[in-house]
Amino acid sequence: MRTLRAITLLAALLPLSAAISEPVHVSDGLVSGVAGSSSDVRVFKGIPFAAPPVGDLRWRAPKAPQHWEGVRTADKFSDTCMQRRPANAATERAMSEDCLYLNVYTAAKSAKDHRPVMVWIHGGALTSGAGSLYDGEALAKKGVVVVTVNYRLGVFGFYANPELTKESDRNASGNYGLLDQIAALEWVQKNIAAFGGDPRRVTIFGESAGSWSVNYLVATPLAHGLFQRAIGESGAEFAPARKLSDMEQAGVKFGQSIGADSLAALRSKSADDLQKATGFATAANVDGWLLPQDVYTIFAQGKQNDVPVLIGSNADEGTMFTPPTVKAAAFRETAAKRFGPDADAFLKLYPFNSDEEAWAAQAASMRDQVFGWEMRTWARMQTKTGKSKAYMYFFSRVPPGQNRAKGAYHGSEIAYVFGNLEVAPFAVSAGGGPRPWQDIDRKLADTMSSYWVNFATTGDPNGKGLPKWPVYHAKDDMLMSFADSIEVKPVPNKAALDFLDGYFERQRQSGGTRPGQ
Repeated sequence: MRTLRAITLLAALLPLSAAISEPVHVSDGLVSGVAGSSSDVRVFKGIPFAAPPVGDLRWRAPKAPQHWEGVRTADKFSDTCMQRRPANAATERAMSEDCLYLNVYTAAKSAKDHRPVMVWIHGGALTSGAGSLYDGEALAKKGVVVVTVNYRLGVFGFYANPELTKESDRNASGNYGLLDQIAALEWVQKNIAAFGGDPRRVTIFGESAGSWSVNYLVATPLAHGLFQRAIGESGAEFAPARKLSDMEQAGVKFGQSIGADSLAALRSKSADDLQKATGFATAANVDGWLLPQDVYTIFAQGKQNDVPVLIGSNADEGTMFTPPTVKAAAFRETAAKRFGPDADAFLKLYPFNSDEEAWAAQAASMRDQVFGWEMRTWARMQTKTGKSKAYMYFFSRVPPGQNRAKGAYHGSEIAYVFGNLEVAPFAVSAGGGPRPWQDIDRKLADTMSSYWVNFATTGDPNGKGLPKWPVYHAKDDMLMSFADSIEVKPVPNKAALDFLDGYFERQRQSGGTRPGQ
């Protein structure tokens, strides 16, 4: 204890660098960071926010981490959570079940700065990704404290089973990855002030499955008070949801498929064996605890965490997920099976006369069903049952260079949001060479990251020198368009989104399943 007091006293007497001095005292001990690429920013890598979820803690709600003595050097990112593919093939970062760590980027000069906080939740279909893949320095230099987090993925994060439900004191199982995110937010509430952050101004933001997660966190009562604003990029969960009982039975079948007929046998399996197994469909579920009801019902009843939201999607989300083998006849047949008597109305929205045109039609329909409709529904539900404002955007700037998919593809806005076009992985094109960013891209990145920081600061993206971004209202359906120019426009693809409103309403009334099930 004398050593800890001496270190703390010494830190208080040392002169401040451009960023916050070290070590920093968090709830579990002292932690020191490293200089970022800019002397204005300090980075704290791999801070534990929960105990390693291994052994008997596999498939349990996260537990508090152990305290440590002395100063923990936070100079290396943790292992990524277990996933089928490496989170970053270029570096082949190690994977482990011991992965519940977060990273902090701060340019605050003292704990008294009280800067707004932005907590990034990565995407990857709840099966891949890592917080360490996203560099928060540029946003930190704009005046926020950035936190990027890991959470359990795939079978480790979302496995449900009747034995697990019985074992739980909440009569629930699955959703462990979402509980990890809540534990990270609780850590932020306890500790972020030491890094110059304001726990009363926390914004959660994420893309794809990270945006699904933000949507779930806005819906769940377990996250009440842990954040004050939410940003969702290309992902929400207002379509019919999965039930705990269905996920439990799927979990039993998965266990049987790998020769594990009991929870003890499942916990005895190695992480590698579980990861290599096939047949597990990753999904969150309505468990009666984290999600008392499905997201749509929670919002319809006005029971969501009522915070300002900034949400949107991209012009060409579907190109990344549409296989090159799409044929016109097959697309027409699939539409008939899915939409029945409404198939003709659906096909009029996505006309085609060739296989090539059918590919584009399928990509567009996927964009509208999985992304466009979900995001507009989120904005409409919030403005209908909540008191807080919603802001919508549509991103259609096509990044220069060779891209992973055609157009303004899924995830292409992230580099602009983070304002770090020159930082890997955004600095590299799909062909492996440097991406030829243009002045228009740099200006757009500066503008978008400023909007995001303004929203985190005040709950309103608007600020000096920026085009006026109006509040979303269903009656006029207007949003901010980020393209080669920045301007307010009507919501794109309105006729298709209106059609989907009717389709999903019928699905809810009939107890139907999600698309693709």
